[in-house]
Amino acid sequence: MTPENVTGPVAHHAEAPVWSTAWGGLRWVDGNAGDLLTLRADGVARQHIDDEYLAFARPRRNGGIVAAGARTLYLADDPNAEFRAVTALLDDPTVRMNDGCCDPVGRLLAGSMGYEAEADAGVLLRLDAELAVTTVLPKTTISNGIGFSHDGRRAYYVDTAAHRIDVFDTHRGELGGRRVFVRIPEDQGSPDGLTVAADGSVWVALWGGSAVHGYDAAGELIATIELPVPQVSACTFGDDDLGTLYITTSAQGLAADHGTDAGSLYAVRPGARGIPVLPFAG
Repeated sequence: MTPENVTGPVAHHAEAPVWSTAWGGLRWVDGNAGDLLTLRADGVARQHIDDEYLAFARPRRNGGIVAAGARTLYLADDPNAEFRAVTALLDDPTVRMNDGCCDPVGRLLAGSMGYEAEADAGVLLRLDAELAVTTVLPKTTISNGIGFSHDGRRAYYVDTAAHRIDVFDTHRGELGGRRVFVRIPEDQGSPDGLTVAADGSVWVALWGGSAVHGYDAAGELIATIELPVPQVSACTFGDDDLGTLYITTSAQGLAADHGTDAGSLYAVRPGARGIPVLPFAG
């Protein structure tokens, strides 16, 4: 499978792609720029959030958007409205939000990491519709990709520094029975953002590995999608049939003369189909 470069290098640190019909298709972030990007027929549109970092965004059930800045949660009341800060997520200036998703109940899961990727500096938080905050996982290092299976009975999670994907059993969004789903050798890259397909397969971006790996529900490698850039950051299924895998890449940490299309959005049809994004109830 050879991915198509959809945009060219439009971002420095592209991350957290999400497809939602509620907000008109594909959106992702350019983290350090604080911008939410939208793929349109005539190019890429940007919406700026006045924050030092934009980690991720998800649709709301009411048609708006929830977004996590460096340490602040933002809400917008419709897909193109201005964002407003509503609550603090963290108070340590050396730590920032990094990745997240919503659970089947509609609560927001939001993970963090230290700016220097210090061990145990991050957490995985959960916010309910009233914005009450619960710590789900303390002492994470690089809290990264998280996603639920189509039936809501499993959740997959990456703490990048551990070089593995973990799986939890879930009941109404509660996580338990954590165990290793798959280990990823360091020479294959570091697991970053992930997405779960309708057939139970899990697709994970490999930072430093120039690839996305697909694993079946038993954790067996079923696909390797190679990309012409080293820092592959995240992926999600999109288009009307949810059959296109969109892949974000980053130029973060690369030399100015790296000579690649890092920061581009790529797309490929891997044969699996995604599941609709779970929205935030708040």
